[in-house]
Amino acid sequence: MTGLVWQKDMGQKLTFEEALQKVNSTNTGGYNDWRIPTIKELYSLMQFSGTVKGDKALTPFIDTTYFNQPIGDTSTKEREIDAQTWSSTEYVAKTMKNDDTVFGVNFVDGRIKGYPKYNPRSSAPNKMYFRFVRGNTDYGKNSFVDNNNGTVSDKATGLVWQQSDSLKGLNWQQALQYAQESTLGGYNDWRLPNAKELQSIVDYTRSPETSNSAAIDPIFNVSSIKNEGGEKDYPYYWSSTTHLDGPVQAEGAVYVAFGKAIGEMRGKTMDVHGAGSQRSDPKTGEPTSRGPQGDMIRVDNYVRLVRGGNLEIATGELQENRYEYTDISTSAAGYVTTSRASNTKSNTQSNTQRNQTTVRSTNGNKFINRFDKNKDGKVALSEFKAGETRFNHFDKNKDGYISEDEAPTGRLKNER
Repeated sequence: MTGLVWQKDMGQKLTFEEALQKVNSTNTGGYNDWRIPTIKELYSLMQFSGTVKGDKALTPFIDTTYFNQPIGDTSTKEREIDAQTWSSTEYVAKTMKNDDTVFGVNFVDGRIKGYPKYNPRSSAPNKMYFRFVRGNTDYGKNSFVDNNNGTVSDKATGLVWQQSDSLKGLNWQQALQYAQESTLGGYNDWRLPNAKELQSIVDYTRSPETSNSAAIDPIFNVSSIKNEGGEKDYPYYWSSTTHLDGPVQAEGAVYVAFGKAIGEMRGKTMDVHGAGSQRSDPKTGEPTSRGPQGDMIRVDNYVRLVRGGNLEIATGELQENRYEYTDISTSAAGYVTTSRASNTKSNTQSNTQRNQTTVRSTNGNKFINRFDKNKDGKVALSEFKAGETRFNHFDKNKDGYISEDEAPTGRLKNER
């Protein structure tokens, strides 16, 4: 899907400078053109079928069939989630107390954050994991075109974006409804972008401090807000991706910060992780803060709609159909490569799996079969036609879906 080739094993944690030295002498698989991935390249490996519960690691957010993924060493007072992987992308501004910052992906808790390059107390270089990559140096580069109808196309991904945003904050259910009701440009197939689609339009060369803008190409219009510290800033944007974290694992959804990723530490509000971070907020509720960096929970985030495209996000539902999209082969030499599926075995397996999925759906609840357009075995608000109030009546556990055990067995009362 990406044309990227990855190392399977990351070895020991390294400082940023040690990784720059190591990558120049690495010849895994007989290749000498390995590099430290950009944050967009690294994020391509994220799988939101992963699960986490606070500091406790449950299921990694990366495919461990192919990649090793350590967890934090609790014997040295690390948390289980302290196993972040750094990218080559340094934040163009500063975080915390004027810290030099490097963006990394945490495949244990499913987030992008900026991490201090140096320990703020000792000034010693911090160490993180690194997974080297080679191939397709164009991955993650955008090619935007203004369609002059309120939309922007990205020729690199095939996605078409809403040029402006929702102009106000919405909770997650309201965001889904906003997408469902949009007819921008004469199209009615607008949707919330999934996490990877949304992160694909971040411009990591921009930030509120350095470019006086959101971290996005100026071809887009971005609402300005006043953040929790009273500063001019730019919004967080909802994705359609549920984040499986916490006691109720489906209560949160992924967002990307196109302005400062705000937290409150020792009574001071600051940019704790950098514009371009990916975190998660509850789908509904009240604003608050949480975590060691006091991450600000906004709940009402902004929306930038998308349609079309050729990107897929790895989720539990998509796992069984993986070979429909890719033929994945693992080299004994220590790297992994992905490419478009072309062999008969993979295509035959894909057809069989699609047929099995159809059979399960056909034999299931009549209510689910009626509304479940994407055949994932549950009904989202965007698929439901009887309104949000009725939807919330059925969605007993408030996870944003009507599952088979929540759905009625017969017809809706207002259905003729």
